[in-house]
Amino acid sequence: MNNAPHHCLSLLTSCKTLKILKQIHASLVKTGHHSDPFFAGKLILHSAVTVPGALHYARRFFLNFPNPDVFMYNTLIRGFSESGIPQNSIFTFIDMCGKSLVPPDSFSFAFVLKAAANHGSLRTGIQLHCQALIHGFETHLFVGTTLISMYGECGSVYFAKKVFDQMREPNVVAWNAVITACFRCGDVKGARKMFDMMPFKNSTSSNVILAGYAKAGEMEIARKVFWDMKVKDDVSWSTMIARLAHNGFFDEAFAYFRELRMIGLRPNEVSLTGVLSGCAQVGASEFGKILHGFIEKSGFNWIPTVNNALVDMYARCGNVGMARLVFRSMLHKSVVSWTSMIEGLAMHGYAEEAIRVFHEMEGCGIRPDWITFVSLLYACSHVGLIEQGCNYFSTMKDVYDIEPTVEHYGCMVDLYGRAGYLQKAYDFVCQMPITPNAIIWRTLLGACGIHGNVELAEQVKARLFDLEPDDSSDNVLLSNIYAVAGKWKDVATVRQSMTDQKIKKTPGWSMIEVDRTMYRFVAGEKTNKTTAEAYEKLKEIIKRLRLEGGYVPEVASVLHDVDEEEKEDSVSKHSEKLAVAFGISRLCKGRVIRIVKNLRICRDCHTVMKLISKVYGLKLVVRDRSRFHSFDDGACSCKDYW
Repeated sequence: MNNAPHHCLSLLTSCKTLKILKQIHASLVKTGHHSDPFFAGKLILHSAVTVPGALHYARRFFLNFPNPDVFMYNTLIRGFSESGIPQNSIFTFIDMCGKSLVPPDSFSFAFVLKAAANHGSLRTGIQLHCQALIHGFETHLFVGTTLISMYGECGSVYFAKKVFDQMREPNVVAWNAVITACFRCGDVKGARKMFDMMPFKNSTSSNVILAGYAKAGEMEIARKVFWDMKVKDDVSWSTMIARLAHNGFFDEAFAYFRELRMIGLRPNEVSLTGVLSGCAQVGASEFGKILHGFIEKSGFNWIPTVNNALVDMYARCGNVGMARLVFRSMLHKSVVSWTSMIEGLAMHGYAEEAIRVFHEMEGCGIRPDWITFVSLLYACSHVGLIEQGCNYFSTMKDVYDIEPTVEHYGCMVDLYGRAGYLQKAYDFVCQMPITPNAIIWRTLLGACGIHGNVELAEQVKARLFDLEPDDSSDNVLLSNIYAVAGKWKDVATVRQSMTDQKIKKTPGWSMIEVDRTMYRFVAGEKTNKTTAEAYEKLKEIIKRLRLEGGYVPEVASVLHDVDEEEKEDSVSKHSEKLAVAFGISRLCKGRVIRIVKNLRICRDCHTVMKLISKVYGLKLVVRDRSRFHSFDDGACSCKDYW
């Protein structure tokens, strides 16, 4: 008996790379076992589900197999459902149904319904529901539970509850699924009602209700649920730590983290990635460093998802050097790892390095996904690499067979717009094969603002009004474009329209971490002890910048019917200036001041940051809505490329 194919199967279980997978496949071809459905199925399973970046290889092998069985179809459907292109899972399912010799089973529906959920397509989900009924799965508990989850993910709590109500004997998994669906659709009261009606509960049920309240931002109720739980497992603790960090309660999250360790429970992969994600969102680098130390000491640094979260956290907290260090120390890098590093470099304006990392990734045999190309195009757009950006957009389609999404088109509009090719950007939007959303038009409106094209801005704003008439940022941006152009009557018209429609301007806020505590400053907020300290320090800073740096406030977009002193007072109250002033007041010398801002930094604040870095000899890092600005010795990493 030839043991070679069975030896190949044993090698598959430890296979981690596409290169080794191809070698195993070659051995099966050599022995003639590649056409055996059993061995072929195992090869497809590992390439579609286990080995990173090998899904395309599974698809190619599958398409060349003469008569794929239901296991092979299910495996490919599953692989696509968990990828960045879940719609391919649906296409594979349709192909399967078209071949009467291979009817779908319960696993087929479970995997394809997950794809519909990940794709966010309610219409597709309903069609799949009909197919499940046609194939006789109307009473199948497993399929029914998956349907509930799908409807919840697609935002239809009505259909989720309807499927649940039609179940003859729902088990605890089905109950948990419908409660989760209620929370996902914002029906918090409905979720509580279902939880109270449950005839039997397990620890998962308690964790579901806890996670639901926490994700809904109901932290007071979540705390009560947590402390009322008779049994708190690692999932319970992880949920609380992650959501507290996500909502900015870092002192409390750290206290829970300490208590978790004191009672002998270990944080799990989910809790660590959750907390690191929370740190990344609000720029809590000090808290992130503490977690990194714990990860190193506890031996969690071998887990790829934890390392990916560390790379993302450091990059989003403005410490791209540490992000590089973590990335380079990783033994196994998945497409997520490479993409996280490319995205981090792109955010900081290191486009050339991001491109080098991309080509290094290709050289390692890792196939980029659609998110990788979003990051790559983003890198090109923020430094004006137009030719390279266009080439990568073509490469994505022609070489990797990745169909562009609205995110890719948005990057291309940004690429043309920032470079000043406004008409080209407008034509590009009009010729898109998919309907442009508000974000696409808003990107173009922002470019019109940068380059002062009033006429095109008006056309774009008209398009935006049809999509999102109540968005305040569009009106404010158009108003500022008019103001810079000196069209004060038009400014008054826009602002009066906002007043008539009761559209309120989104307040700008900035956050800074000092001694592991997050401080939030909002433009025009009521004065308290913290803001009073910031204002006092800011007065001193502005005075010094005038004397030593020649600072003159940029007030072109401020209303013309107020005097110069009021205009200067208006721009001085921007939240990022207050946050930086507070940082200078509280942080010791030599520390990098890191700010997170919800809106784009304005030109005046940008000028102030550059002058502070030169006059005070400080390094400042500001993460605004679109990218990072690193200020050092009077210069910014963006090179003033807006």
